[in-house]
Amino acid sequence: MRCELKPVVKSLISTGLVTLALGAPGAFAAGPCSPCGARARASKSAANPCAAKNPCAAKSPCAAKSPCGAKSPCGAGPAVDPKLVTRPKAYKPFKADRATLVKEGEVLWKDTKLSTNGLSCNTCHVNNAAFAPSFAKPYPHLVAMVKEKSGLKQVYLDEMIQMCMVVPMAAKPLPWDSRQLAALAAYTGEVQKTFKPSPAAAKSPCAPKNPCAAKNPCAAKNPCAAKNPCAAKNPCAAKK
Repeated sequence: MRCELKPVVKSLISTGLVTLALGAPGAFAAGPCSPCGARARASKSAANPCAAKNPCAAKSPCAAKSPCGAKSPCGAGPAVDPKLVTRPKAYKPFKADRATLVKEGEVLWKDTKLSTNGLSCNTCHVNNAAFAPSFAKPYPHLVAMVKEKSGLKQVYLDEMIQMCMVVPMAAKPLPWDSRQLAALAAYTGEVQKTFKPSPAAAKSPCAPKNPCAAKNPCAAKNPCAAKNPCAAKNPCAAKK
């Protein structure tokens, strides 16, 4: 029986959302990332090289900060009606002193009461975690999660906030003319100014596929699998 090392992950995403945020190393302990999968675990042969500790675990470019944790907020839930997250006609956002709105937005950023599942913006994005490199670009721009969930090819910042309200936080969109939406948009704009994409992101085999995008790296078609740095050294591949 041929024993081969399977791709790095199996989707553990079930409930709870954003992303866009992120990983539980423990999810790998008994999953398909263990040496050579179920067949290896079933083998009782002491000489079976698949029974040993997976030699790829330490070197896997995806293992360190796996987006596959059981509580990963990314990608959960059904498709979203684009009308829910698209600015209405004659849209007039709430106006107030920007500095005041930024302060209020910072409080709302950590407010779990905005959601129905105990999440807040900060849950996923503490210390700028779970932002795609495109977050650094001026809005409107393409956001993979939004395109996958609603088909919209680009969004404004306040529209992105509404998407996060609906998907990660499992709540209704905020009123478009609300002070809360204006405050969150103002504060998120300040967060955006401090965000700098990692220089290593472009070279990472995990980077092209945002964990909240259509092809989640936790799914069957793991983008990390194609460039598995351990493939050549897999002690299971050569054995039958």
